[in-house]
Formats: sequence, C-alpha cells, structure tokens
Amino acid sequence: MKLRTEQLGKQYGQDTWGIRDISLELEDGIHGLLGPNGAGKSTLMKILTTVMKPTTGTAYWNGTNIVESPEKVRPILGYLPQDFGTYPDLTLDEFLEYMAALRGLDSETASARIDELIALTNLVDVRSRKLKTFSGGMRQRVGIAQALLNDPELLIVDEPTVGLDPEERVRLRSALTNTATDRVVILSTHIVPDVEATANTIALLDNGRLITHTGVEELVNRVSGKVYECIVPRSELSRIKSQYQVCSTVQRSDGVKVRLIAETPPTDDAERVTPTLEDAYLDTVDQQGVV
Repeated sequence: MKLRTEQLGKQYGQDTWGIRDISLELEDGIHGLLGPNGAGKSTLMKILTTVMKPTTGTAYWNGTNIVESPEKVRPILGYLPQDFGTYPDLTLDEFLEYMAALRGLDSETASARIDELIALTNLVDVRSRKLKTFSGGMRQRVGIAQALLNDPELLIVDEPTVGLDPEERVRLRSALTNTATDRVVILSTHIVPDVEATANTIALLDNGRLITHTGVEELVNRVSGKVYECIVPRSELSRIKSQYQVCSTVQRSDGVKVRLIAETPPTDDAERVTPTLEDAYLDTVDQQGVV
C-alpha cells in the first residue's frame, strides 16, 4: 500500500499558505508527522482525509487520485481527530456498535470487530461503563478503536496523546504500534518522544513546507557527536542559550545542567552524550530559524 502526494499546497489568503509543495511517499508502517504548532500538519491531514481540497498539487492512494475521486479512499480510511467527541451516556459497547452501523458494517462483522478492538485497546474491563466515566486516556483509546472499526488501510491520528499522563501515553502508543501491520499510519504530533517510540519514518514540517522526510535513525545520526551536557553557573545560562541550540536545562544546587548541540565542547567539563530524536528535531528546526 502506498500514499503519495505531489506538490500539495493549500492557500488560505492572497499571501497565506497552510502548506506548500508537499511531496511524500508513505508505505506500510507508522510515519510521524512532526513540526511546531502552525507548521501545517492539520492542513495536510485535512487534505489526506478528503475533508479539504488542495489549492495546488494532488494525492494518490495506490495510484488512484483521491483529490479527484475522494470516494475511492473514504471506505478504507480511519481517522482520529485531535478533538474527538463521544456520546457520554452511551456505554463503550453501545458507542462502537453505533459507529459500526454508520460505517455500514453488518451486525456479525461489527460484533467480532468490536471484541477485537476492545481487547487491542485494553478496554475489556470497562466495555459496559458509560463513556462519561472514562479518563482522557481511555477516551483516546476509544478514539483509536472507532478509527479502526472498518479495518482501514490508511489510519490518520492527530495529536492522540496531548493532555495524557505518562502511563496513558504509553498505553496509547502501544495500541497504535499494534495496529501498524499492513496499513499506512500517519501520527501527527508535536510531542517528539511519541514519534521516537512508534514511528518508522518522520516527515518534518515547518512554516507549511517539508523540511525532511527520513528514517528516525537517519535523522538522529545527523547530530551524532554534537550533543553535550555540562554544568554552567546560572549567570552564564543566557550566554549559552545565545551561542548554542539548548535542548534542555535542569536546575541543580551547583548551577544548571544544560543539554545542547555544538560542533565542539562548549565548556572544559562538557561530556558528549548519546543523541535523541528530540535533539535532532530541535537542531533541524533551529536551522530553519524557528527555535
């Protein structure tokens, strides 16, 4: 299965573009769509889910132009928007049965599929509870389940872990990972560790343009040997931030522990450390003048 875009662009005003010249090829697996707020991620997803038509360019699903023929992709599409709504007075079973009916699934297929997805999303023990009693993380897992009801070949999820506690984030990431076989999954987020934990490739957007599309390991390797940690006096922190891309800071009794990117050791006691995807991401957007 393959999703391909060719120079997709969306113009909102005379001089305002949501995205410009986005060309991608995505095959089976999880693909992280990463970028700062306002980078164009939501615009791209609205086009790929056929909610919005592009101003320029087009997109293909297995060779079929989905801009010209959106009905060709909608039956095999699963979508979890960032603001996913439910019917709070329905139980989980009732809600999924209702959504299955909307998707045109017969009762036998729907029943088997619901059992499978409730197990996949680790919600078996609460299937008879009303949705209004669910935590945020549980509702997000319900969102994953409803998006998978039609066993979609293309699954698109938008910011699925925003606002979740660490345990719920891990559960949701696990559910996503377990769905990635034989389908194209697009995970749009600005939370870098979520992408690092799940994605095969990363498409990095900034100001509506595609900066890079590469494997997670390849992107991390771009900062290999350039990530350092050191302790600096609090009075020196502003100078350090003005000279280097600072990835994180931790307050300590003896100063501030700084993680940064530099071509050479920034201080005499700086230690080179193993880079992460977040280091590579910050370095990449910094080169674009964002951070």
